[in-house]
Amino acid sequence: MRIRVSRTGGFAGIERQAEVDTSGRPDAGEWHALAERAVAAGRGAPPTGVPDGFSYEITVDGKTVYAADPRLSDEQRKLISRVLKEGA
Repeated sequence: MRIRVSRTGGFAGIERQAEVDTSGRPDAGEWHALAERAVAAGRGAPPTGVPDGFSYEITVDGKTVYAADPRLSDEQRKLISRVLKEGA
């Protein structure tokens, strides 16, 4: 499973992207479950965020959903954090 996160917005407006490929990872099942829950809570179009807040595009195996601060689900927040931390 390929999980990609793009983050835009914020005070400085700097875009950040990262991707994780779960193939062969010992924790792949945990990633898959988290990604499925995060995508299920996403929207099909970019939501209206707040001034200087972040907007996110989450793509899991070709399916893209959108989310924005401060209305992230717990699963989205956890997945975004993990991908941006571990992704290359």
